[in-house]
Amino acid sequence: MNEAKAVEARGALLLALRQAGVRDVDVLRAIETVQREIFVPFTLRDIAQRDCPLPIACGQTMEAPGVLARMLEALQLEPGHRVMEIGAGSGYSTAVLSRLASEVVSFERYRALAHEARARLERLGIVNAAIHFADGLAEPERFGRFDRIIVHARLAAPDARLLGALAAGGLLLCALPDEAGEGEIC
Repeated sequence: MNEAKAVEARGALLLALRQAGVRDVDVLRAIETVQREIFVPFTLRDIAQRDCPLPIACGQTMEAPGVLARMLEALQLEPGHRVMEIGAGSGYSTAVLSRLASEVVSFERYRALAHEARARLERLGIVNAAIHFADGLAEPERFGRFDRIIVHARLAAPDARLLGALAAGGLLLCALPDEAGEGEIC
């Protein structure tokens, strides 16, 4: 896709997000400034700016930009916040978070995804985000306290280790099963 078409597709995505109810201008600007096509498999780059989930390596999925935008709005991020992210995937959400917070510490349990995501962030010159190849639930307390924690996975219940890593007044965002076993954001 040439640059003009990419810009047009990104504009259409932002319009779709606004029509879907995303109102946070900072979130919209962050999504606008991160080229999603860099974070998807080459064969999917022509549809990267659509508001749909896309498959990535290791059998994982990158969430739709609309879902990510609503999650970021729910986090109520401020520029001085320190954010922990569990499930870096391709690094796309990490890159978007880096535009909204002062520091992002991200974890990815698949070595290949962590390595590729780190390389993408480096290529984009993002210096306020780090991706660790590790289980983010294993020892989050050794990384200090966080103003916000976002988990890109469904948990059975809020994890006590993550709650313990929150700073005073911090927020944890994750999906929990509801009574029907479906996902519910907490």
